[in-house]
Amino acid sequence: MAEQIEELNQTIQHLSDLIQSGQDNTFIDSFEALHEYEMAQAYAGLPEQFRSVAWRLLSDDILASVFDNLDVDEVDIVALLKEMPPRRGARILQEMYADNAADVLQEMPPRLVATYLSLMPKSEADEVRQLINYDEQTAGSLMSTEYLAVEENLHVDDVMHLVKKQALEAESISYVYVLDKQEHLMGVISLRDLLTHADDLPVINITNERIISVKAGDDQADVAQIVANYNFLSIPVTDDNNRLLGVITVDDIVDVIDEEAVEDYSGLAAVNVSQINDTPWHSAVKRIPWLIALLLLGMTTATLISSYDGLVRRASILAAFISLITGTAGNAGTQALALAVRRIAVGSDKNGLRDFFSEVIAGILVGIATGLSVFIVVALWKQNVVLGFAVGLAMTIAIIVANLAGYLIPVVIDKIGFDPAVASGPFITTLSDLTSVLIYFNVAQLFITHFIGG
Repeated sequence: MAEQIEELNQTIQHLSDLIQSGQDNTFIDSFEALHEYEMAQAYAGLPEQFRSVAWRLLSDDILASVFDNLDVDEVDIVALLKEMPPRRGARILQEMYADNAADVLQEMPPRLVATYLSLMPKSEADEVRQLINYDEQTAGSLMSTEYLAVEENLHVDDVMHLVKKQALEAESISYVYVLDKQEHLMGVISLRDLLTHADDLPVINITNERIISVKAGDDQADVAQIVANYNFLSIPVTDDNNRLLGVITVDDIVDVIDEEAVEDYSGLAAVNVSQINDTPWHSAVKRIPWLIALLLLGMTTATLISSYDGLVRRASILAAFISLITGTAGNAGTQALALAVRRIAVGSDKNGLRDFFSEVIAGILVGIATGLSVFIVVALWKQNVVLGFAVGLAMTIAIIVANLAGYLIPVVIDKIGFDPAVASGPFITTLSDLTSVLIYFNVAQLFITHFIGG
């Protein structure tokens, strides 16, 4: 990775030097010789004064390829587009794949969206406008309307002719979708099947009618899971009447998987990990609300500890093990949380009772093993078997409870229709602190007479 970054920096420097020295044709040749991903990264990395020259030199289709390969979560694409006159920006959006253009426009204020759409040809503008209207994180918001579709009454040679004609416009040519006269999806043909069958064969004879499709309103995580399960290169999107609306290609699925992973990491850390490019101010503003909420919850734990002040004064040794028990229980709860969120994300949470009892048994085993270890260490260290037993028993119960909380909370949140990632790691840890302190001091209360002064 470091080597790629170094190569990119060298490329940006080389392109900057070409612009600065006025070698326009050499710049164009050097830029267009790059891979599409490299073109996008290099363009975004150019200093603004050189970028203002670059977009004047490069053609609309090259710039469209650049913007097609930029990630809206990593680069301020809107700012890059606004560096150009609106008419030029509209021409680039027009040349982009419709789904990517829609992604860019969704980052803009409504007035700017209206400006760009008004400068685009009506057919392209209508296509992009339709995609913008789909809810975010749904199949409709991911799909492309540039796909290969043919009528069921054609022959193989007819279809091959259409494939050659439309290949440059389609986002993917891996599959050709077969429709009836009402544009209902009848089936799919792979490019391999077209190449390996006779030209005069009716395509309906080689059409796979057992087709897997998704609806425009389906959640993007579910779509990504289907594509991963079936190893598809693209998947069709249909309406409620089985009319083909568009296709979702594997590159968009990769973006979804990355986005879902970011959400999971964000939940486990109670911070938006996609904010790596934010300014210190914006980064702080996004973190503070969560930290304040956790601070208030943590104050409950502090209040609970202070309520056992008399017990701690009678047996001061108890204070030494508070952080040990709360920390270990919190870690156990976070582990269970991570597994539960993962089960939900991949759709393997269908066996509710079996998963629940499996987690209960795992929690008991982990709790007993950890509690026994603590019992031995404390008993030998403090030369007090009863103290060791009290700490070990409290540890065992605290881990079992934290483990159950880590499993149940995201499952319950998912069942009531919310994102289980909101059951963040810090939230579970803070909650387990509260329960662990309560368990620890109540267990200690039972054995207080045996280690006063210990």
